[in-house]
Amino acid sequence: MSPRPLRAGVSPRPRRGVGGAAPTLLALVLVGLGPLVIARQDRLNLGVVFFLAVALAQSWNVMGGLTGQVNLGHAAFFGLGALVTRQLWGGGAPIAPAALAGSAVAAAAGLVIGVAAFRLRGAYFAIGTLAVGEGLRIVIGNLFPEVSTLPAPAIVGYRLTHRYAAAAVLALLATTVVAALEGSRLGLAMAAIREDEAAAEASGVSAFRTKLAAVAISTALAGLAGALFAFYQISYYPQHPFSPTWTFDAVLITFIGGVGTVQGPVLGAALLVLLRDYLTVQWVDVHLLVFGVLFVAIVLLLPGGLVEAAARARALRGRLRGAPAAPGIPRP
Repeated sequence: MSPRPLRAGVSPRPRRGVGGAAPTLLALVLVGLGPLVIARQDRLNLGVVFFLAVALAQSWNVMGGLTGQVNLGHAAFFGLGALVTRQLWGGGAPIAPAALAGSAVAAAAGLVIGVAAFRLRGAYFAIGTLAVGEGLRIVIGNLFPEVSTLPAPAIVGYRLTHRYAAAAVLALLATTVVAALEGSRLGLAMAAIREDEAAAEASGVSAFRTKLAAVAISTALAGLAGALFAFYQISYYPQHPFSPTWTFDAVLITFIGGVGTVQGPVLGAALLVLLRDYLTVQWVDVHLLVFGVLFVAIVLLLPGGLVEAAARARALRGRLRGAPAAPGIPRP
């Protein structure tokens, strides 16, 4: 018997679609208007980091949350998007076509790797994707050992507000894609595979084609997130976007917020980015330990993340409002 696939700890929920995600999308739009009221560069920079985290986590959520395929090599596609975008943009191409090319290369690589990796199940799939990501990181480090720095004209014209706007648009796009998938026929097929792949195939769902569609969407979004990183950073080592840290950040954010949900990565990114910014300043030496304890506590106590915590709070509030008043104590 083949090992059961790793599942991301999600429970069945009604499909909602873009309409149901309107509050989350509106919140992103409002935060995206930050440069109109915020002048401090450090806060704008924090906003860019937040939106980048949302986009990357949502891209992982397509595979890991909606489809139940735990991809631990996600940084490979983030890195490919950054590498291709940086090379083309540095060579004189406009940033938008360069970013689309980076996304296309990441999606193509995802499809090629997916054809082979989907023969693996469960932990074998997760370990196999991690090995692919690490192998690609080592190769890129050997091929591009020097720091990638923007040309002088690009540095002179660097505007953080432009990066903030691009990051906000990408986060909104990624969240909209996940919301649209959640309410679509393809999303239902993904959910069926996540719950029980064998039963899904027995009911007529093509698991292989559905997973290929999921990996194409997931890696294309990851490539766009990498393109944003290349547009945002003035200088970095080309192998840095291939670091497994980017994968683990996406996994951590998604689990903290609520894996397999639309609003989960947004909530998780807000908590993680703000908490990390605070802890790295206040508790430099122990902030990673705090992250580890937080992640373990949420996985054990709230498998559904902050989304589940909010649902429990609403349910408790509803019960308290509907509870009969105690004898002798008038209800308000």
